[in-house]
Amino acid sequence: MQNVVIEEPYKFVPPGRSEWWPRLVQLFLSRYLRKKFGVQAVQCREIARLNASLNAGHGILLAPNHCRLSDPLTIGFLSRAIGRNLHAMASWHLFKRDWFTTFMTRSIGAFSVYREGTDRQAINTAVDILVAGKRPLVVFPEGAISRHNDQLMPLMDGTSFIARTAAKRREKNKAAAGVVVHPIAIRYFFHGNLENSILPVIQNIESHFSWYPQRDRPLIERIQQIAQALLSLKEIEYFGQARGGDFYQRVERLIEDELTKLENEYDVKDHGEGTVVRVKNLRSAILPDMVSGNISTEERQRRWKQLTACYYVQQMSHYPRNYVRASGPNIVEHILETVERFEEDFTDEATVHGPLHATIEVGQAIPVDSRRDRQATEDPVMQGIRTQLTEMLQRLAQESRKV
Repeated sequence: MQNVVIEEPYKFVPPGRSEWWPRLVQLFLSRYLRKKFGVQAVQCREIARLNASLNAGHGILLAPNHCRLSDPLTIGFLSRAIGRNLHAMASWHLFKRDWFTTFMTRSIGAFSVYREGTDRQAINTAVDILVAGKRPLVVFPEGAISRHNDQLMPLMDGTSFIARTAAKRREKNKAAAGVVVHPIAIRYFFHGNLENSILPVIQNIESHFSWYPQRDRPLIERIQQIAQALLSLKEIEYFGQARGGDFYQRVERLIEDELTKLENEYDVKDHGEGTVVRVKNLRSAILPDMVSGNISTEERQRRWKQLTACYYVQQMSHYPRNYVRASGPNIVEHILETVERFEEDFTDEATVHGPLHATIEVGQAIPVDSRRDRQATEDPVMQGIRTQLTEMLQRLAQESRKV
């Protein structure tokens, strides 16, 4: 399990306010993205939409999809294109890696948010940024990295809450302009040789299963075999035996059974929409006693086991149904992302595959009303974000290669 849960009292990390530090970092951004993530080029589209909101004086919230670790840095190219620095919400664990990462993350305008509970300091800071309107604010509404570029996870309502709270304050202050949300589609295109890139990873995973390399089988079949094996291993770990039936139904049953068991134990009533929200609520229930030291060593170990289960259940929810099909054609990036997810789940690391070219597309501005229509079945801001992101990503996916 990657170190995303921190067993110590949370301390809010405020954003840096320097204007020249982010510009200095941008000088090294291209090189760093190439070396660290294999991103060779970034193209920004529909910049005029964002510039119009900046010229109007709006408080601007940018809502990108979040499919790769490189997304926050890729957004730096959008900052460069509009000539305006950004602020961004970033998970607290990113500030706990080392002093240099903390320093650089703060310097470019990011501030921490506590995913395992309600973080009023982060919310207030985000609202203040939108009210001031000096820099756009980046919030990833999916709440986690999906590693599936062309399908969104359920979006978290905190995005619209922040935007609406800022709109109320701007209205109260009689500001000349309001608050708008721009959905931002980030789509990565793989321009390398797919089989040369992923076959060593597939063979390495097969070797961990003590399998002879399955070179006589088609690529997609080998991927499906690995998926079956990884699922069976988790079923044996959690339930004592591998289950039968349709692969995707087995995944859904495992997720539901494990989450329901933990929700019942910790009396979690708010299930929310989607696995990410349910896992967040469970972490909020499991972690406080661990942080305060009110439990025995044995109980702490038991809870770490539960937190690990939450992590892997969330990871398993990131395999969309039929993202890779037995009968093609398949989109190249879908195959690449699936193999990357396998490796990440199996080893907690992922090989850098390149070259990747990223396209950032700015969506239409969504005006934020200071009052929500309680009669509406869905928050209109979140509905607008989801609709635009889905349409933009589908359109961008049509530009990809198929195999």
